Amino acid sequence: MPMLMPRQPVPALAVPTLAHGPFDLASDDPAKFSLVVFYRGLHCPNCLKYLLELGRLLPDFEQRGVKVIALSSDTRERAQAMADKLKAPALRVGHGLPLAVARQWGLYLSTSRGTTSIGIEEPALFAEPGLFLV
Repeated sequence: MPMLMPRQPVPALAVPTLAHGPFDLASDDPAKFSLVVFYRGLHCPNCLKYLLELGRLLPDFEQRGVKVIALSSDTRERAQAMADKLKAPALRVGHGLPLAVARQWGLYLSTSRGTTSIGIEEPALFAEPGLFLV
């Protein structure tokens, strides 16, 4: 598994978002940093809690010159279902992260264990969470 190192270039990252157009890390152009939050997907209740807090803190990040994106390997439909739960329209939600790109970022890939405790079917493969300030 690759290891990302401080002050070294990160792998390319480009994904579609639900409501904010295409995201490309190379052209994101934040005042200070881009905060890239990889989450497991719709099936993860812990991710929902984390993203709810991220949505609440989004104005604080923006005020400090940090642009935020939360993304997963979920399909557009599953990402939209997560965004509907978040009720944070300003939060950029990316979807369709290729698993090969997740591996380049050093994310662990999990396999499905079937239906979760909240009744949502896990995808066959998905990237585990990660947080990067770039």
